[in-house]
Amino acid sequence: MDEAKKLRWYNLALMAFVMVWGFGNVVNNYANQGLKVIVSWILINALYFIPYALMVGELGSTFKEGKAGVSTWIRSTTGPLLAYLAGWTYWVVHVPYLAQKPQNILVAMGWGILQNGTLVKMFSPMVLQLTTLALFLFFMWIASRGITSLKRIGMIAGTAMLVMSFLYVLLMLAAPALRGVASATTTLSWDTLIPNFDFTYFTTISMLVFAVGGAEKISPYVNNTNNPAREFPRGMIILAVLVALSALLGSVAMGMMFDSNNIPKDLKMNGQYYAFQMLGSYYGVGNLFLILYAFANFAGQISALVFSIDAPLKVMLAESDSRYIPKFLAKTNEHGAPINGYKLTAVLVSLLIIIPALGIGNMNDLYNWLLDLNSVVMPMRYLWVFVAYMALRRLSGRFISEYKFVSNPTLGFGIGLWCFLFTAFACIMGMFPKGVALYSAQWYFQISLNILTPFILLGLGLILPSIAKRVNK
Repeated sequence: MDEAKKLRWYNLALMAFVMVWGFGNVVNNYANQGLKVIVSWILINALYFIPYALMVGELGSTFKEGKAGVSTWIRSTTGPLLAYLAGWTYWVVHVPYLAQKPQNILVAMGWGILQNGTLVKMFSPMVLQLTTLALFLFFMWIASRGITSLKRIGMIAGTAMLVMSFLYVLLMLAAPALRGVASATTTLSWDTLIPNFDFTYFTTISMLVFAVGGAEKISPYVNNTNNPAREFPRGMIILAVLVALSALLGSVAMGMMFDSNNIPKDLKMNGQYYAFQMLGSYYGVGNLFLILYAFANFAGQISALVFSIDAPLKVMLAESDSRYIPKFLAKTNEHGAPINGYKLTAVLVSLLIIIPALGIGNMNDLYNWLLDLNSVVMPMRYLWVFVAYMALRRLSGRFISEYKFVSNPTLGFGIGLWCFLFTAFACIMGMFPKGVALYSAQWYFQISLNILTPFILLGLGLILPSIAKRVNK
């Protein structure tokens, strides 16, 4: 048997889990919904994440030779123009992500050194944003030098954070029995656990979609399994089980540590560090857990920043079409980095770092806003996965796949359409600001940025073909 065909379903599930999941997903969604998020996790996994992951499996199995992921799927099923737009979307949605990574680095550094969250509160938002801009430009220079050691460090740090996340859940669930710790959430009732499916609730579902997205990263490994028709769906179902268990048990652990009816306002920014600091105090080890997690997260955030500067841009340019992308964007330096693409990235990220600081008054609100913006913009790349899947089902019989999610083309198209509409709905509802006074000046400022940012970022992709037409002759 070929060595490349030896991935089993459990290998696939663990690889995908590391790619998709993180402890921050538990904290951020608990901060939005409290213990009501338990029901939300069950619904999002059953109605969205499982079909999404299985669609990715079929697409990856069908187009196993493609180099550009979603762009390859779109090109093969619809044509080069939409493939270019899919590649542009995949890259440009990382701009808000890149704008927040330096903030995460500063927060992790502050907790690691000072063992509290005061570092980012010592300065005005503008000073802090200028500092994050300087950090971003420095690590962009690092990425342009072709340095890969940070990525390897990040893999080690990411694995360490994953292990510590499971350790947190296990130790927190055991704390009442082992250490006599009382639950912070003392009132458990229908109102505490069942969401109110109202307007406010629907503004938070984009964060859930953001949390479970990214399964398309595992698609290149579909055909590296012994039997894709059996091994891949089994691996994706186990992935969904792992995500669901981590989300559910993690949310219960958070509810034991933080009162679901009185959630700290800075839980999104500092919640992960509060959790490990309090866990250390429960078990009598002081700030040991906190320090270990903070420095692991510090290294992981740096690696993620460098990787996310480089990888999405190269994906967009991997199978670039000269009719739509100016050739100068693909120009590389002596280290193989697309240097002009880096410059365009630097301009867009710099604007998104500086402009919000002009109208958002404190660092906690600024951090929360940028996180919420990521939950609006990042899932827009998932829309192309569902477009590709619907197009594939419309062309049923023209392509050969070792694995099929569903055999009925009409049913498959309908499931793809459901996931597309649900993702679009979540993105639109996520644009409405959370945690600020309704119709205040800051509310209007945030919703304006939330609407304009995705339109501007995606709209720029419509301009490039005109530039390419002029300069690529």
